[in-house]
Amino acid sequence: MNKLKPKLFSVLKTYTKEQFAKDMVAGIIVAIIALPLSIALALASGVTPEKGLYTAIVAGFVISFLGGSRVQIAGPTAAFATIVAGIVAEDGMEGLIIATIMAGIILIIIGLLRFGSMIRFIPYTITTGFTFGIAVTIFIGEIKDFLGLTFQNSPVETLEKVKACFENIHTINYSAFIIGMISLGILILWPKINGKIPASFIAVIIASVLVKIFSVPVNTIGSLYELSANPPTIHIPQFSLGTIRNVMPDAVTIAILAGIESLLSCVVADGMIGSRHRSNMELIAQGAGNICSGLFGGIPATGAIARTAANVKNGGRTPISGMVHAVMLLLILVLLMPYAALIPMPAIAAILFMVAYNMSGLREFAVLLKRSPKSDILVLVTTFVLTVAFDLVVAIEAGILLAAILFMKRMADVTKVESWQYIEEENEEEDLNDTENIRLKKVPRHTLVYEINGPMFFGAADKFMNISLDSHINAVILRMRSVPAMDVTALHALEEILIKCKKKQITLILSHVQEQPLNMMQKAGFASKIGSGNFCDNIDIALERAAEIAS
Repeated sequence: MNKLKPKLFSVLKTYTKEQFAKDMVAGIIVAIIALPLSIALALASGVTPEKGLYTAIVAGFVISFLGGSRVQIAGPTAAFATIVAGIVAEDGMEGLIIATIMAGIILIIIGLLRFGSMIRFIPYTITTGFTFGIAVTIFIGEIKDFLGLTFQNSPVETLEKVKACFENIHTINYSAFIIGMISLGILILWPKINGKIPASFIAVIIASVLVKIFSVPVNTIGSLYELSANPPTIHIPQFSLGTIRNVMPDAVTIAILAGIESLLSCVVADGMIGSRHRSNMELIAQGAGNICSGLFGGIPATGAIARTAANVKNGGRTPISGMVHAVMLLLILVLLMPYAALIPMPAIAAILFMVAYNMSGLREFAVLLKRSPKSDILVLVTTFVLTVAFDLVVAIEAGILLAAILFMKRMADVTKVESWQYIEEENEEEDLNDTENIRLKKVPRHTLVYEINGPMFFGAADKFMNISLDSHINAVILRMRSVPAMDVTALHALEEILIKCKKKQITLILSHVQEQPLNMMQKAGFASKIGSGNFCDNIDIALERAAEIAS
């Protein structure tokens, strides 16, 4: 799974003509699906339509060629729309290209260091929260084009867009609204009629024909943007320290999103075809794809779950289908791009409404709100609100920080330091059949035994200082069989306990110390301070050691 070898090189060993035919068909169908989506996502990202096609062509080809998945289809996705729009508004296209290239470099480094499995440490509540937030942001951003509203200014922030929509609702273009509703109806109903031809492709064609034939007064892509049918060409951006510093947080966010979404798509695809992806190779491919996308004037790319699923359903089983999809889009760009000028903006808005709904995970969001602990709900809602109100960078940073703090609190709550109950203190009848019952262990006189349960770390370090060190005590046993890990703060607390014990001539004995805490004690020199004779394999040996001291 962690092998750094593209899947393409593995599958070619047993490749057949029959599979090539299936991959060709799947690649062509996926290209038809990707065409309107790439254009729509480019517009939602605040760039010109051909930038979305450049991304699908360049990144799509490179990621399929180098990827760790057999069937992954890559290109622009809705997850990047809001963050890309923000970068373009603040730093321009040059800043976006630099951020995309930097994100690619980060992804390659993560893959080479074999950190592919580290993505799983992003909590589900955070990914659900920002995904729902992105969906809401995309929906709000398309209200203007769906209703044909006229804005005096073009706000960037989501909340400002909501305000502008209310302030300019009187400028609604009912023709645009009708075209938008027709397109939305096709997107909803067409899959029930024909599941093979993409609904977005049909919606774009019908809406364009209606607008052209009846001269419907709505904005089209051609009326708002100057289209280019030229194939992508390489462009080296002007790197500067100031720009790099400005876009670094965005580059990190793009890298995290690309890693999460691509590996999630790989997992879904694995379940569909019964295969296993190579996570680290996939991250390297994503990095190379984003670098190439940036150099050829594209926007950030990652694995697209919907397009990947369509590839599988139509017979694609090797990376060849993804490469065919990219070549087909290049041909469409060169031969048919002028016709894209006829596509009405309300149809694009309707497509993005459906994209937002499909990616939102609304049901998962609602289930988490109902059934999750309060701490998880706090992380979920915080990430969602910050994504909508501010941006994805702030949302992810705050979400991870909050989740980490709450996790540490949970760990601190479950970590306990409890003194044994001794036989003379017990009034209940003992269960003589339970040989592991600590109440049946005979504790030597002037000896205290403490049971530590849970990780010993800074969040629970204060609990270790509650150990009683009365003057009549000769030995204190710390039973650590339930301590899986320890950090420096907890070790420092133990050192303070040892110092106090030595001052009062009390022997500190450790029982059943697990591997990680033991290694840490040895490296820090704590083991030599306490003495090898006071490290006991189990509680029985520790009690015998205490008895020796008492005698």
